[in-house]
Amino acid sequence: MGSYRVRFTKSAEKDLRRIEKSRVFSVMEKIEALSVNPRLEGTKKLVGSDAAYRLRVGDYRVIYTIDDGIKIVQIDRVRHRKDAYR
Repeated sequence: MGSYRVRFTKSAEKDLRRIEKSRVFSVMEKIEALSVNPRLEGTKKLVGSDAAYRLRVGDYRVIYTIDDGIKIVQIDRVRHRKDAYR
């Protein structure tokens, strides 16, 4: 499996700035791992979407889409689990 590029939407970048500084490192570490394998163990495909997935990182959820054709993982949201699916 080739490597994927990781892109952030503007709202995902804004979400990252809102996370406590002590947690950002672990979230970014998991996001970087998506560039090697976008379907990591523990990820779940979201119901109702063809390409949307969820990655758990402690109390935070990373919602992202995968485009296998052009090998891009787009990070759409990074939010606390209580707000992730709203």
